[in-house]
Amino acid sequence: MVVTLNAYNVLAARCAAEYLEMSETVEKGNLVYKIDVFLSASIFRAWKDSIIVLQSTRPLQRWTDSLKVVNHCVDAIASRASTDPSEVDWSYTYSRRKLPSETDGDARGWNGVRKRQAVPRDWWVEDLCDLEVCLYRKVILAIKAKGRTGGAVVGEALRAYACRRLFGSLDHAVSDGLDCTKHRAALEAVADLLPAEKGSVSCGLLLKLLRASCLLESGQAYRGELIRRIGAQLERASVPDLLIPADSGDGDGDATYNVGMVAAMLEEFLLHHKVNGAEAEKREDGEDDVDVAADDPVTSSKLAAVAKLVDGYLSEIAKDPCLPLETFVALAESMPPLSRPVHDALYRAIDVYLKEHPGLSKGEKKRLCALMDCRKLTADASEHAVQNERLPLRVVVQVLFFEQVRQSAAAAAASAAPARSLILPRDDGASYGSSRSATTTATEDEQWGSGAVVGAPVTTSTSGGAGDAGSLRSMSQLSANENGRSGGGGDRKKAKGGAVAPAPVKRVLGKLWSGKASSGGSDDTSASPVGSLNLEETKSMSSQITRHSVS
Repeated sequence: MVVTLNAYNVLAARCAAEYLEMSETVEKGNLVYKIDVFLSASIFRAWKDSIIVLQSTRPLQRWTDSLKVVNHCVDAIASRASTDPSEVDWSYTYSRRKLPSETDGDARGWNGVRKRQAVPRDWWVEDLCDLEVCLYRKVILAIKAKGRTGGAVVGEALRAYACRRLFGSLDHAVSDGLDCTKHRAALEAVADLLPAEKGSVSCGLLLKLLRASCLLESGQAYRGELIRRIGAQLERASVPDLLIPADSGDGDGDATYNVGMVAAMLEEFLLHHKVNGAEAEKREDGEDDVDVAADDPVTSSKLAAVAKLVDGYLSEIAKDPCLPLETFVALAESMPPLSRPVHDALYRAIDVYLKEHPGLSKGEKKRLCALMDCRKLTADASEHAVQNERLPLRVVVQVLFFEQVRQSAAAAAASAAPARSLILPRDDGASYGSSRSATTTATEDEQWGSGAVVGAPVTTSTSGGAGDAGSLRSMSQLSANENGRSGGGGDRKKAKGGAVAPAPVKRVLGKLWSGKASSGGSDDTSASPVGSLNLEETKSMSSQITRHSVS
């Protein structure tokens, strides 16, 4: 009787021979001996055959444990995976992104001989994704024990396995209420097997594992370690990865996102880079004796990247109607002031929160707008802010003031250069001061989505308070027009190209103050979100600060 053995049936035949006691004690050269020779000489020397035999051990676990077949298969696979890539001459599955040398169109040398394609270091990763969780854990542990495979390769293997066994079907399983036992087992295995080497695992993978633990409501034991490792490389994260769903029992009520977990990551980042918000604020105020890690250019670049990430995250979570103001403010204030040279992104997040939470009181609006420094807004953001009906009037006055200061400096520089025009053109062809009176049909979301803040559409309101605010915001333009008409032709001759002589800022702010007082908005003038602004300072600067407009 001829029996053909292969990787698919050899293990079952070996277990049957063991059960029938077909050993050497009964007859020399019996079936047990022959199968053991076949396994050692053929199966364990082949890469894919070893994986097939290892997979077939699950239904025969009662017999394979005593035969130690699993241990032999695991050791054979780990030895192959630890082989130097230059010595790999067997077939393997690798359908992921190729190395540059593998994607070259011309793989032939100068003499026409085909070059041997380089084998990637992670050539074995994809084949092992077919293993069950318990077997995969044993193989990875054996590979790490041999010490010939770097942490980055092991991290890539875990990423590929998590994508195949965990991330691909997790959302569907959770939303449909399916059994997630296998998903939890895969999550725990990947989290336990993460290499300890710094940078061996991407920040994206760590964040996805953390998100999976929240969806599965498990993994409390290793969440702290994941947060610590994410915080060490938070500058590499992306906003979508930070949108972790809130746990049902995290105490945030009906909040959509787990903001507390992101705050913990940010705290770990600041501790890792030894940056303290209070010390950074002292350094910004001019105290040179404060030792801040932000003096390092590398740390400064990371701080700026994380600040940009936080502002983008704030813009997303601000859309949640259940997000408390205290949570939003605390997260925004966690970054040191030096990390935000420009406040455009922070202003956008504040504007989104104001839009999604129209029921805020005047005091809450002041608290929210106090996060923003009007001096750090660009010209485009200032242009948007002065027409933003949602901002408190005091903030609009401050934006106008600092914009006048900026324009005054630009006008002084222009007067020093005779070849330059008195009116400084913008990139779009318009001049400073003219866009506030222009109208646009673009929606506010489209303006923000374009990447640059442009003039917001002027909203006409029939209510008294909104109408007064709108009239106050347009008063500076009316003042400029009146000044142009009263100035006569003499002043117009001084400005070429249709420009009108600038109106003093004293006149603009004077009308804003008088209109504000008549509108009864006393709460908006009690305190300044960014800094105090008084009329004496305005009078002292009125001879120097001017506002330009186009006739």
